[in-house]
Amino acid sequence: MALKVKLVKSSAGSSKDMLDTIRGLGLNKFGDERLLKDTPAIRGMVFKVKHLVSSEVVSQEAQAPKRRKPRKIVARDRARANAAKG
Repeated sequence: MALKVKLVKSSAGSSKDMLDTIRGLGLNKFGDERLLKDTPAIRGMVFKVKHLVSSEVVSQEAQAPKRRKPRKIVARDRARANAAKG
């Protein structure tokens, strides 16, 4: 089970807490949609900004977020690979 969350109203004029909550849900622009795990923490975040988002329970499973290396590490690895080539 997962929650499909969509930003349906503009966050302009919202408090910093609400903006942080929207960003924490992974929503950036008006119309953005995310499929998130159905946990109490996510439900609480959705409840806090319920007037700005729409949510529905779907039967699909939410994918785990991809882990990314920090830019500094990626640049270091790229430099090492280039140095090894030639």
